[in-house]
Amino acid sequence: MKSANSSSTTTTTEARLYVGTYAKYNNGNLAGAWLNLADYADRDEFLAAARAVHAEEADPELMFQDSGDFPGAWYSESSAPPAILWEWLELAEAEQLAFGAYADHMGGGPVTLEDFRESWQGQWDRGADFAEQIAEECGDIPKDFPPWLVIDWEASWNCNLRHDYFEADDANGSNHIFRNT
Repeated sequence: MKSANSSSTTTTTEARLYVGTYAKYNNGNLAGAWLNLADYADRDEFLAAARAVHAEEADPELMFQDSGDFPGAWYSESSAPPAILWEWLELAEAEQLAFGAYADHMGGGPVTLEDFRESWQGQWDRGADFAEQIAEECGDIPKDFPPWLVIDWEASWNCNLRHDYFEADDANGSNHIFRNT
């Protein structure tokens, strides 16, 4: 069953990073600060704020020691999240979850909002449900199809459609279908 996608622009995401430095860490000091990414207009502004937290160091080598509420593919201990994260922050929660699943599936490689939107087919309980819906939408099931015949939608997904599409779970465990590009 396909679920409705929200068109709301509000979100409950509190994407954040704990920012320390390698110098402090190497000296047994975990001092740093949690920074909410939504508080900054872009990656550069975020990095400036992260450096300001450690202004007592001449040239702080930033260490991102923990993260929360954004796609894991965009987390790295040694570098700030990619610029695409600030586009992600502007999305409605439903789209954030789906884009996060897409980014994680793609391994954090270069992904764009446009690629995600072209690929995303929606949220589905299972690939088999998507297979049935796509067959109905394409008109591949005759209107006079006898009700006593059974189509194995799971096999239709596993044997055919899963080669052109992929499934990815979001942070809440919901299943999304994406077209392979």
